[in-house]
Amino acid sequence: MNLADLPTPCLVLDRTTLTRNIRVMAAALARLNVPLRPHMKTAKSIDVARLATEGQPGGITVSTLAEAEYFLGHGITDILYAVGITPQKLEQVCKLNGAGAHIIVITDDADMADLIAAQPVPPRTLIEIDSGEERGGVHPDSDKLLELAARLGSCLTGVLTHAGHSYAGRSVRDMARIAEIERSTVTRAAGRLRDAGHKIDIVSAGSSPTARHAENMAGVTEIRAGVYMFGDLFQAEIETHGMDAIAVTVLTSVIGRRPGRILVDAGGLALSKDRSTEATPHDYGYGLARDIDGRRSLGNAIVRKAYQEHGVIDLDPAFKVDLPIGAKLRIVPNHTCMTAAAHDRYFVVDGGQEVVAIWNRVNGW
Repeated sequence: MNLADLPTPCLVLDRTTLTRNIRVMAAALARLNVPLRPHMKTAKSIDVARLATEGQPGGITVSTLAEAEYFLGHGITDILYAVGITPQKLEQVCKLNGAGAHIIVITDDADMADLIAAQPVPPRTLIEIDSGEERGGVHPDSDKLLELAARLGSCLTGVLTHAGHSYAGRSVRDMARIAEIERSTVTRAAGRLRDAGHKIDIVSAGSSPTARHAENMAGVTEIRAGVYMFGDLFQAEIETHGMDAIAVTVLTSVIGRRPGRILVDAGGLALSKDRSTEATPHDYGYGLARDIDGRRSLGNAIVRKAYQEHGVIDLDPAFKVDLPIGAKLRIVPNHTCMTAAAHDRYFVVDGGQEVVAIWNRVNGW
């Protein structure tokens, strides 16, 4: 099977690039002497998980319980569900744990801490710490931290933070600075809890930018990162990786031609409408078009508009191309996590056009 034979739009994953990205992150964390608990919220695939956990302790991070159930079905039991738990989802976690999983949950809420502790077999629980993103978590110096710990009691296992504000950085120096804030914040919280007599085994941190560029992770027991496996235009813009590290593209077909632009059959559903690169030095619209081989032979051909099933690509006037109806292109996404979410499988290549495997992915919640 060849890319030219595939129905469009569809998701293409370059395994050569993927495995290189995994090796690069593993080497970066090995230098910091901290293990990786890869976040599977982007890939959502057991085939990718097996590659990402090779040489690591084996645990993974997920963002939905659908992912947790899927990976448990494929033999992965050490799972961190890194989204604040709710009563209904707590019940589901306890059922999965009763079926052989070892799912860890997180909370920053006192009522949920009571409910977790009241379970016949409470799941291991991490207190979420706010290290600057101001999305979720408690301040490491707050009274609430110790209150939550007291309410959780023996099911308290550790602390967790996510430096999502690293996405606002624009240089390696920015990422290193934010990584140190992330590290110092979560380890300070862990220290306070230990001083209060609590056993803290897990000190979990991480985002792909901070994991890649941290200079020190002393006191952190694991790093959670996920988008590094696939990469995207936004991560390239904030220097998490180079443009050659983007492993996922959307295969699309030309469906219309106008002077200076073309229409393709990949629109907002296939690409997502994430516009994250709008705030970076290079605005790639809704994605950057490359040829079927993944080469930049079209120059700066950018998806400027994204309707539901139509993408409008402004062609680069410096590059003369003649693309007939039906010609296939590959769109590099702004935000791989969002783009992949609309697709149910990867058509896997190894640097060329031949499809060497089809890897399914889990979707939904």
